[in-house]
Amino acid sequence: MFGKRGGNENTPKAAPVAVAPAASQAPAAPAKVEAPAPVAPAPAPKPSAGTIQLKSEEYYDTKTSVFSALIDTIDLGQLAQLEPEAAREEIRDIVNDIISIKNLAMSIAEQEEILEDICNDVLGYGPLEPLLARDDIADVMINGAKSSFIEVNGKVEEANVRFRDNTQLMNICQRIVSQVGRRVDESSPICDARLADGSRVNVIAPPLAIDGPALTIRKFKKDKLTLDQLVNFGAITPEGAQILQIIGRVRCNVIISGGTGSGKTTLLNCMSAYADADERIITCEDSAELQLQQPHVVRLETRPPNLEGEGQITMTDLVKNCLRMRPERIIVGEVRGSEVFDLLQAMNTGHDGSMGTIHANTPRECLNRIESMIAMGGFTLPAKTVREIIVGSIDVIIQASRLRDGSRRITHITEVLGLEGDVITTQDLFVYKMDGEDANGNIIGKHVSTGIGRPKFWERARYFNEEERLAAALDASNEENTGH
Repeated sequence: MFGKRGGNENTPKAAPVAVAPAASQAPAAPAKVEAPAPVAPAPAPKPSAGTIQLKSEEYYDTKTSVFSALIDTIDLGQLAQLEPEAAREEIRDIVNDIISIKNLAMSIAEQEEILEDICNDVLGYGPLEPLLARDDIADVMINGAKSSFIEVNGKVEEANVRFRDNTQLMNICQRIVSQVGRRVDESSPICDARLADGSRVNVIAPPLAIDGPALTIRKFKKDKLTLDQLVNFGAITPEGAQILQIIGRVRCNVIISGGTGSGKTTLLNCMSAYADADERIITCEDSAELQLQQPHVVRLETRPPNLEGEGQITMTDLVKNCLRMRPERIIVGEVRGSEVFDLLQAMNTGHDGSMGTIHANTPRECLNRIESMIAMGGFTLPAKTVREIIVGSIDVIIQASRLRDGSRRITHITEVLGLEGDVITTQDLFVYKMDGEDANGNIIGKHVSTGIGRPKFWERARYFNEEERLAAALDASNEENTGH
């Protein structure tokens, strides 16, 4: 139950709902008395779509009182058997009765607000619901019951929502992770999960999180982004987007590199949209979040160990199993460890068009990280052999970056050419050059073609009958640079 119920519960009329007046009221006399003094929440204007306003302490006191009465009245077992809409209507009817019995002075808007909050507490994710409903929020960061932050337009700001206490926050965390067969508690305090829309969730609970459960949600937009929309946002030029389309279409093996929050998964979704509809695509992820649109997609997800420490299925296990499932493309949501070696092997054994993402800040650093992950996986291969495998597997590295003003840009489209001695050689097709910043602190820059007239994947583009479109995009980008 939410909140401590205080005061005398000697309310003669409320047989089915025994609820005390708020703690700030005077104690009720034992004889027949008038209804307790109304608890009047401080009037608060309805928040606009783009803002979340902090509710008053009186509002939370009132909500706690009404919620306690609801829990005393309602049969949660029967409620769980109802459809969501029917359950919501049942809760609304009971809450309206409770507000009437307690004679609480509320406007219609305030009553609707408390009804919505209580429905969210019982049926949804409580105070998280208004944050999850907003499509302009990229990340939700809850640092214990009293501290919440969100990322909007690339900038982190405080979110004026709160939880009653850490127990309520922990209950919501458990509700989220249990829906995908995971668990989080003192014995298993770290958990990766996802919401129904694919949004990524991480929970770390006490005793590891000292100030209460820490919940982080990487939200996905309800409307899936496309390369055309990335052009409108300035993340890439139209010519650069055309080249990315061709790279996806002609089945180049692609690694998308970038830092945390740079948009790697979004870009991977955009790139995968150009795979042919008749291709069999298998995805491997720690938490399933890719949103591929092709009809023939098999989605695989890792599994953590159970209470006995058994039954774990790692990313390496999934990638190895993929090879037995007749894939045409393999897409690894995020490459973190030794599975990179199996992905490279898959790229080099007839699964052209495979893709993955790696955390790295530059294309060159991406190649170094791949070497490091292979070494960490226990593969005792000579350095030159590892580099030969990399060169034979990866065709293109696409670098995504989140700039200091919060904007996201595709900063490099880089080809992997080959080996010169023991050094992997690359060439940039496109780069993003920063020219400075404006008076508001926004980065000013432009995407620049490096003037490569015939990239390494030209013959592959010809095989797929895309060389004319590729030549047109390269020519247009060169003409654009000439005009700068």
